[in-house]
Amino acid sequence: MVSGRNSEGYSDPTATAAIERVSREEGLTDRRARNLVRLWKRMARAAGFELTARIRLKDIRSGREFR
Repeated sequence: MVSGRNSEGYSDPTATAAIERVSREEGLTDRRARNLVRLWKRMARAAGFELTARIRLKDIRSGREFR
């Protein structure tokens, strides 16, 4: 959907609002996962350890997996 318009070219505010909301929620979930991994890395480093493998996370609400 380009600039809030449907395939016929008419304004579609309902779909635009829904897409924006989903995009915003995905962005927040991405940020939470990124911050959690950074926290784990800092904690490991502070304790004298190093993460040697990838961290895999799964969001409980959405079921989305992060690697």
